[in-house]
Amino acid sequence: MPAVSPFDVAGLGASAIDLVYVLPAYPRPEGQFSKLQVQSHAVSAGGQTATAMAGCAALGLRAAFMGFTGNDAHGAFIRGELTGRGVDISRASMADAPQPYSIILLAEGEPERIVLWSRDERASLRDVRVDPSLFSVLHVDDVDSEAAVAAAKVARDAGRLVTTDIDRITDRTRTLIELATHPVLAEHVPAAVTGEADLERGLRALRALNPGPIVVTLGPRGAIALEGDELIEAPGFRVDAVDTTGAGDVFRAGYITALVEQMPLRDALRFANAAAAISCTRRGAMASVPARKEVERALSPEP
Repeated sequence: MPAVSPFDVAGLGASAIDLVYVLPAYPRPEGQFSKLQVQSHAVSAGGQTATAMAGCAALGLRAAFMGFTGNDAHGAFIRGELTGRGVDISRASMADAPQPYSIILLAEGEPERIVLWSRDERASLRDVRVDPSLFSVLHVDDVDSEAAVAAAKVARDAGRLVTTDIDRITDRTRTLIELATHPVLAEHVPAAVTGEADLERGLRALRALNPGPIVVTLGPRGAIALEGDELIEAPGFRVDAVDTTGAGDVFRAGYITALVEQMPLRDALRFANAAAAISCTRRGAMASVPARKEVERALSPEP
């Protein structure tokens, strides 16, 4: 890892405005739940990589967001939120397109959410040039997979660490897993890539693509990782969850922070799990990002 860089981590990927609606129950096409009154609504900043960078900044890293923001009021809102949270946006791109947005439906008493999203094609990242002297870690998602692959290759060739947020399966998924030094995958990805339904066998099959540590997030069950031949299981933290929006992004923020601080992998997963669990106790993506002291308190043994 480079001794000195302006940023500990740079994120290349998605940002989004989240339009959050809290309902008494999830809608159904027929019956009493076919028409529901909105109990509350809010506008929140989100998006995989933008939220991860906000999380990194809250946990003490020098973070930069190098993804796309829109040229409308929602784009200005995202830029203001990132800047206010200490994330550098001087290298973020702004094209002639509206800010991508998500409609997030939450039902009272149900922490899992339904996400509907919209994104103008003009919001895609293209012809991205990444300067690896600016960061120690590059974090990419799979929203614009070609841009992610190109940036990951530049960073990897320069000896930087590369982390991922891989949730979708595309024709570039395998390449992105290969290029990352520390791939982080959603639970369904190993089976989709390898054809192995068993998670451990799927992880071990991914060893053919990547010799480094491979992490899989498991939602409230925590995370699992393969380091060398050792399978490491890190249970999740028990919390009263109200909204899981952004929890995976916050997990990645915690994991990146642990990498920068050179924590052992088992400790890194526990740190990331704690951060993600805290984020589930409040609503919103960036709005749920925990402070460093909150994570440390969760990790401290009870007196």
